[in-house]
Amino acid sequence: MFRSGFVAVVGKPNVGKSTLINALIGKKVSIVSPKAQTTRNKIMGVLNTPSEQVIFIDTPGIHKVKNNLDKYMQNAIDSATEDVDLLIYVMDGSKDFAEDDLKMLKKYCSQSYPVFVVVNKVDLGNYETIYPRLAKLNEIEGVEQIFGVSALKEKNLQDLKTEIFKKLKDDIKYFPDEQYSDKTKEFQIAETIREKLLWLYNDEIPHGVGVVVEKIQDSGKNLQVSAIIYCEKASHKNIIVGAKGAGIKEIGTQSRLAIEKMLDKKVYLDLFVKVKENWRNRINLDEFGYGET
Repeated sequence: MFRSGFVAVVGKPNVGKSTLINALIGKKVSIVSPKAQTTRNKIMGVLNTPSEQVIFIDTPGIHKVKNNLDKYMQNAIDSATEDVDLLIYVMDGSKDFAEDDLKMLKKYCSQSYPVFVVVNKVDLGNYETIYPRLAKLNEIEGVEQIFGVSALKEKNLQDLKTEIFKKLKDDIKYFPDEQYSDKTKEFQIAETIREKLLWLYNDEIPHGVGVVVEKIQDSGKNLQVSAIIYCEKASHKNIIVGAKGAGIKEIGTQSRLAIEKMLDKKVYLDLFVKVKENWRNRINLDEFGYGET
């Protein structure tokens, strides 16, 4: 019997939501970095087996709204939790659970969908520190199951998958077998470039950077890509470009290699850096891939 369904994955920034989804699917659906709120969109990742199709909905980290981009991200979280078969709340097992984290979990547990809690990064702690944290979760009404995992090391994921499959209610194949994301090629390329920026300039550049793919030409054998990196200050542009262009060259090299691996074809990548002040407060964010959620 074929089963399918939608699973929302939510939690605070930097708890490993995207890493978890990538590990469960076995494909890189969402970019990851050490920076909080790396994920800005609601992204669907598709896990296909011979008898199941799970559509995971990756979401931005839950945080306070400060600008239009933050508002967009919060709307993405809200819309992701509508009409799902299951909600997975991800928590960081390497540190104590904050009260606002537990409060948010209780809010989700009061809704109509079942809730699993995934305590990630358990490999960074030990039994003495993690067990009391898990005990706190057992006290929350509405938590159906709790899983301790390491998404980065792909440990203890099979039991989680098995229990997710049991919650699927549909018998419709929403995506073809070869598709593992709902996002366009342009979006995936832009996000890959942004990921490399976050890794290379984690401390120097805040989240005021966006990437727009302007042109893609696909000859079949190779791909010609032209993209613009937008930043909010001239000083950020100088950092990105680097001395004698060394920075932008390194970004281009790392991005190209990652895009080639993702698309399995030769890629020629042209990158340009432009300053667009205060772009995160622009009314229209469509050009940056942040349209309607």
